Amino acid sequence: MSDDVVVSKPHDRRQIRLSGYDYSQPGAYFVTICTSHRKNLFGVINNGNIIVNGGRKAVLKTWEGLPLRFPGLELDAFIVMPNHVHGIIIVGAQFIAPPEGVINHAPALGHIIRTFKASSAYLIRQKYNPHFAWQRNYYEHIVRDEDSLNRIREYIVTNPQRWHLDRENPHAQDNDEFDCWLSSFITRPAVESDKPWLGTR
Repeated sequence: MSDDVVVSKPHDRRQIRLSGYDYSQPGAYFVTICTSHRKNLFGVINNGNIIVNGGRKAVLKTWEGLPLRFPGLELDAFIVMPNHVHGIIIVGAQFIAPPEGVINHAPALGHIIRTFKASSAYLIRQKYNPHFAWQRNYYEHIVRDEDSLNRIREYIVTNPQRWHLDRENPHAQDNDEFDCWLSSFITRPAVESDKPWLGTR
């Protein structure tokens, strides 16, 4: 497995998440978060390998720290690509009594993503790039079963080798079979807000 993988086109902002779905209920979610305007701010891909820069460290540190902010949250496969990140978040594993001052209930996915984006952006701006920004929206996919989970894990691990097909690559040469599979589900971009609905696929 690559050291770049951790295991433990502008989109329409007006569409919303899966109607009536409770995003604080237990479940696994595949999320994709892009840099503003899909700029390659985390490095480049060379022969299927990621040549990274310092901003990646801030992203990894923030991601790995999420369970400390949200007790009961579990992290799965995660990767930092040149202009986006992919990760699997498991919400609502077991919510035990947390330390004082820590959230003591299952957070909605949107709140987790907003926390990740705000914290990582702050670190990146302080140390590496004072003008860094994430794209306002993010994408998510509700993982339906174990077969889907394993397929998504494999995609995350092999993402650098598939960069030439990646939908987030402005110079993609073709469509990725994985994206075709993912598109067979309901697809809507998530809009960040405090409302109980945001967007899914």
